[in-house]
Amino acid sequence: MFNININEMLLRLPAIIIALTVHEFSHGYAAYLLGDKTAKYDGRLSFNPLKHIDPIGMLFLLIVGFGWAKPVMVNPGNFKNPKQDMAITALAGPVSNFIMAFIVVLIYYPVFFFLSPGGVIVRQLFSFFRILLTINIVLGIFNLLPIPPLDGSKVFAIFLPDHTYFRFTGFRYGFIILIILIYSGVTFRVIQPFMDAIIRGYLFAVDKIYFFL
Repeated sequence: MFNININEMLLRLPAIIIALTVHEFSHGYAAYLLGDKTAKYDGRLSFNPLKHIDPIGMLFLLIVGFGWAKPVMVNPGNFKNPKQDMAITALAGPVSNFIMAFIVVLIYYPVFFFLSPGGVIVRQLFSFFRILLTINIVLGIFNLLPIPPLDGSKVFAIFLPDHTYFRFTGFRYGFIILIILIYSGVTFRVIQPFMDAIIRGYLFAVDKIYFFL
């Protein structure tokens, strides 16, 4: 039986929506800049969450901690350099999450020092910032795993010869592998040290930024 914390779920919901929306928009916008207008025609160059959120995937993310959004359709035939441009398009999603996480730290840092943590609203605000930070970093790292259909597989595949590239990116059982890795705890052990290092790096960078302001 799932142990559901309603308050945490109410904070996670908007955080997940924001992170996924920016992630998917970034895929579409990167493809658009590289010459593929498929995402534009599909209405995906939008920050409207309804364009990007998959209801079932969202439910799984909230309750189980593993889910998905609507994939942005891309036509590699519209790219000048299909393998390279697909890798850039794929990379745009995780990079957008890392940028958003840094912005969260940039905002959280002064708020933490200037607002008293005693009030209910402020405590909820701090909790939301922490959840938004965590979700963006986890989403960014997770999607960089080189397992199809994750974004990292397309980045990794750029180094493969053409005949292997298409077989690798078209691999159909990656989802099963991911489920096994997630529920065996392997992904957590892989992601956790990277997440800790990224947060420490962000805090160091933000500390230096505010020191010189």
